[in-house]
Amino acid sequence: MADFDLKELKRRMDGAVASFRSNLAGLRTGRASVNLLDPITVDAYGSSMPLNQVANVTVPEARMVMVSVWDKSMVGKVERAIRDSNLGLNPITDGTTLRIPLPELNEERRKELVKVAHTYAEDARVAVRHVRRDGMELLKKLEKDGDMSQDESRAQSDKVQKATDETIAEIDKTLSVKEGEIMQV
Repeated sequence: MADFDLKELKRRMDGAVASFRSNLAGLRTGRASVNLLDPITVDAYGSSMPLNQVANVTVPEARMVMVSVWDKSMVGKVERAIRDSNLGLNPITDGTTLRIPLPELNEERRKELVKVAHTYAEDARVAVRHVRRDGMELLKKLEKDGDMSQDESRAQSDKVQKATDETIAEIDKTLSVKEGEIMQV
């Protein structure tokens, strides 16, 4: 018999929020950050790896990110991954080092970044709803199998819905803060 564990469902929902925050950290707000390149993955050694596992990312000045690729054979792949990342970055290659100047954010680019943030938020909301669905299905199964009373199942369902609502509200609040950071001039 599978047991119902609300803490496990909350842990999975919190995981979706953590992933969302990590994605948001990669969106530019007008100043350089080592987290800017976190969402980028590189096809390396036959698998997709986070950029920080094939290179060192530093911020030597406010409007510049520097990527020092460890393996010379990976420089082209890292450069391509950065260009294809939808972050609007154009790296300049110098041996195994990529210099990435951050252009001033114009109004149009800010709006594009806000759209990307909204996409990340929707992905996080969908992940949370999947966790809710899994919890609700387990409750129905436990009730059907006679392992849980109808009243207990209904009470637990309400708790799952409350946790879902709270988590989605947290996602929306985080999105709103990031949107403000991106749009401020």
